[in-house]
Amino acid sequence: MGLPLKPLAAFALLREFQAISGESASLAVAGPGELAGVLRRELARGGDASAVVAGWKGASGLIWVQAGPLSDADREELRAANADRVPIVAVIVGSTGAGGAVGADQRLPYVLATDHVPVGPGEAFPVGKIALAVGRRLGERSSGLAARLPALREGICDSLVKNAAKRNAMVGSAIPVPGADLPVLALTQVRLVLRIAHAHGEPVDTKRLPELLGVVIGGLGLRGIARQFAGSLGPGWLVKGAVAYGGTRAIGEAAIRYFERRSPVDPPAAPPLPPLG
Repeated sequence: MGLPLKPLAAFALLREFQAISGESASLAVAGPGELAGVLRRELARGGDASAVVAGWKGASGLIWVQAGPLSDADREELRAANADRVPIVAVIVGSTGAGGAVGADQRLPYVLATDHVPVGPGEAFPVGKIALAVGRRLGERSSGLAARLPALREGICDSLVKNAAKRNAMVGSAIPVPGADLPVLALTQVRLVLRIAHAHGEPVDTKRLPELLGVVIGGLGLRGIARQFAGSLGPGWLVKGAVAYGGTRAIGEAAIRYFERRSPVDPPAAPPLPPLG
């Protein structure tokens, strides 16, 4: 059986990513009071401070920090950002919902319920959870932010891996023709490795081609395992979906470890938030 992703296709994908890696991603952090400024400093630690801005126009995404009631002016600002199709994540300081979650009465308009991150009074900003939320909201576009802001890198890479694994699980379980899913699975896995490389500030060039072909070959072996056990461990579609999910996660996590060794980042611990009031 030939490779599911031809070298020329991988080369074309590399050229696409070369253009993407030249783009300048930025993240807006806004909201009333001083807490937005505190979070801007936290996200910029160890990275490119110019990637964190106060105004959302032209930014890749917006983190809105809210403590207390939302004013009419703030509501209008959120409405305008949403109308401009800027992805929004809300960080709610002083959350009082069950288990520390954001209560329904504290959720902000124009922000999905799943895109609210709770912060208890006096607690440090949960940068990891915020990074996960940013990764979910921005998808593949978040890799550019991770490249410039190492504080977000771990959470964004984790989100990239989860999203790619879920996508491949659906593909693996939905396509019944043997081998027909391989090109799609391989393409997703290659894109994942490229995004993780991008997130770690690695150059995306033709030197990556041998690594990407290794990803394809590894994925091909995993699909062979799925075909071997399909029907013996359960419904074939379920086994194929599970192997596609697990294999994509394994490839993504291995890529994270590989690029972490090349560009280790250990940002200092976040200080507690200033008292409210």
